[in-house]
Amino acid sequence: MVNFLVKTIANAAALAVAVWVIGDITLTGGSVAGKTLTLIIVALIFGLVNVLVKPVVRLLTLPLFILTLGLFTLVVNALMLLLTSWVADKLDVNFHVQGFWTAVLGGLIISIVSWVLHLLLPDRD
Repeated sequence: MVNFLVKTIANAAALAVAVWVIGDITLTGGSVAGKTLTLIIVALIFGLVNVLVKPVVRLLTLPLFILTLGLFTLVVNALMLLLTSWVADKLDVNFHVQGFWTAVLGGLIISIVSWVLHLLLPDRD
C-alpha cells in the first residue's frame, strides 16, 4: 500500500512538472486544493493506463522497439499520455493534452522526472 501511494505521488509530481513546463498540457481547476486533487486523480488514471494498457502495447509493438533500439518508447509514452487525457475527459476531470507532439514531449518529461524520483524515493519491489 505504501509503495502504491509513493508511486502515485511520484506520478502526480511528474505530471505537475509536465503541466508547468508545457503550455499545451493543461490542468484547470479553481483553487490550489482543487488542482491538487485533480492532479492526484490524473496520476491514478495515468498509473492504471500504464499498468493495464502499456504492457499490451509494448508486446504488440515489440518489433518496432527492436528496430528503433528502444526509441519507440517515446511514442508509446506519448500514446499513454494521450489515452490518460482521453479517459480524464470522459470522467470530466480537467486535464488535457493538446496534440501528439505535445504528448511526446510531455511523456519525455514525465519519464525523466519519474526516473529521478525513483532514484530518490524508497521502493519495496
